[in-house]
Amino acid sequence: MMACALAVVQPAAAPAPCGRRNLSCHLPRLPSPRLPGRIRGRSIVAKVAQDGSESPGSSIVRYVKNSFNTAEDIFALAGIGFATVAALWASVNLIEIIDKLPVLPLFFELIGILVVWVFIYNNLLFKPKRQEFLKSIKTTVSQILGQ
Repeated sequence: MMACALAVVQPAAAPAPCGRRNLSCHLPRLPSPRLPGRIRGRSIVAKVAQDGSESPGSSIVRYVKNSFNTAEDIFALAGIGFATVAALWASVNLIEIIDKLPVLPLFFELIGILVVWVFIYNNLLFKPKRQEFLKSIKTTVSQILGQ
């Protein structure tokens, strides 16, 4: 878990002197609206501190690093990587072939529109169904995150 600390810093009271290195002195100063009781400008400084707890991504990174210690795991990871690349290549080629057929893209587009309308009708159109749908989303997210 990461902790974040924010600090608000007031802008400097005196403007920086114009010198050769300061390029902002050559730009025209635009008028800014002044609101009574408000500060014209603020700078925000954010600092991140590491807590003692581990983030979920660090366990995956540690697993992959430990997997490269043994020869069997290296071959397994290489096989999974190759299978992923091959599946991606095959799916892209399949989609390109289907897209070249004259009737199927229109048919799939109509099916997609029909599925979207059925989803909207079943889950989003009426308030009780919408509340039930949002409740199921919240329970699913809490189950996935382990809360």
